[in-house]
Amino acid sequence: MKITKIIELTDQNFKKEVFLASKYVLVDFWADWCGPCKILSPILEEIANEYLKKIIVGKINIDTNKKIPIKYSIRGIPTLLLFNKNKIIGTKIGVLSKTELKDFLDKKLLD
Repeated sequence: MKITKIIELTDQNFKKEVFLASKYVLVDFWADWCGPCKILSPILEEIANEYLKKIIVGKINIDTNKKIPIKYSIRGIPTLLLFNKNKIIGTKIGVLSKTELKDFLDKKLLD
């Protein structure tokens, strides 16, 4: 069984897991049929492990959870939103390399 540090987000638990989190939360909006999402997934696994003390990584499937993607006007996937409490402090759309994602996170975590 694969051990993951990524949490599964839903329309029901989003507020609790993201807005009430004690750390920054990186949310990945994705779907099973999305090829670029599959490319990004192992990178997010590595980031979740490497940034364990700084951020929480969560994934929300846009096909099974409709309310949250609509609330944040998600038009393309993968879309990454970085939250601090209930505010979006960064957005990335599309596939990123691990280096690009780390650069994005490092810059935002220092702001």
